[in-house]
Amino acid sequence: MTKEKYIVDTSLFVNPGSRKKFGKTPSSAVKAFVKKVNGRDVDIYMPPSVFKELKNFVTEKAIGELEIAIRKKAPNTYSIYLPAAVLYDFIDDVRARINKGMRLAEQFARDNRPDNEEKLRKLREKYREAMRSGIIDSKEDFELVLLAKELDATLVTSDEGVLKFADQVGCEWLPAGQFYNLLTKKKKR
Repeated sequence: MTKEKYIVDTSLFVNPGSRKKFGKTPSSAVKAFVKKVNGRDVDIYMPPSVFKELKNFVTEKAIGELEIAIRKKAPNTYSIYLPAAVLYDFIDDVRARINKGMRLAEQFARDNRPDNEEKLRKLREKYREAMRSGIIDSKEDFELVLLAKELDATLVTSDEGVLKFADQVGCEWLPAGQFYNLLTKKKKR
């Protein structure tokens, strides 16, 4: 019987809602994760770019323990097929987001109230929501989905944009907040 394969995202350790069963901090969540997967009949993968990103949130000790428990693998970006329809949808989504961001900037420019710091904070918040929420917005996010597709593995994340893209390309996924329970049900070797 082949081992089940999972691709894990930083959100499993960094997002407070996703990591709560593993630990209160990203580092404690990583350590508890390593203990939980140890001896279970699963293969855990993470693209090197995502592993590097996670290093910004956890201690060296925790990242060292994780490095032993997971397999780092970059997706083969030259051999993975993605339907053109997915790219068409992505381009339409990006264009709509750019237009929405432009309207937000115009609204900010027209507002003549003097409280610029508060206006800038609100603009950043609204702009971030308009441009980045629910879309793949980094190379790391894209690599997660590509690796899941390449390995026919289950993607574990709480990133809405990653989940949306995974659906579009036909990847199996599991909300990061449910991964602890799934691991608990897996028998040890």
